[in-house]
Amino acid sequence: MLRCHITDRRQLPSRDALLDAIARNLAAGVEWIQIREKDLSARDLFDLVQCARALPNPAATKVLVNTRVDVALAAGAEGAHLPSGSPAPRNWRAITPFHFLIGVSCHTLEEARAAEHDGADYIFFGPVFAPRSKPSNLPPRGLDQLAQVAHSVGIPVLALGGITDENASQCISAGAAGIAAISLFQTC
Repeated sequence: MLRCHITDRRQLPSRDALLDAIARNLAAGVEWIQIREKDLSARDLFDLVQCARALPNPAATKVLVNTRVDVALAAGAEGAHLPSGSPAPRNWRAITPFHFLIGVSCHTLEEARAAEHDGADYIFFGPVFAPRSKPSNLPPRGLDQLAQVAHSVGIPVLALGGITDENASQCISAGAAGIAAISLFQTC
């Protein structure tokens, strides 16, 4: 099961607390950490990614940067995660290294199929449940829609939105390759 810690420093008391959460998840061996600090300037985001990449990483966890492919490349991250409606992953392939991961957030089966067709390496699908960490204007998609998406594409689908220790196994049983979450991984 793939596990992705999505960061949100606004839910923590300080930048040090964010780096502590990242370090804790690196030590726990999560597969991916997505630096999702949308309001940071490019320079500040670059600095944060550099700090995260400098932490001990015994399981070779991949660091992904939300939205900013340029920052991900400049900071030496292993990938980037694109919001729904972003330029297609195939448009970035000419300037990214061979093993650079590019994922896309999807909220419908049609978006998931388009993301796969457009060259995404993986998909975050959701919200599966009502998000715990931030408000959403999207209704929960549920396990049935997660299963439909997971069985309709040939790339990994990670469940997103309201993921807890209690419901993560339901997402995997529905066909998800893993889970992505903020609160689940950032809580001490």
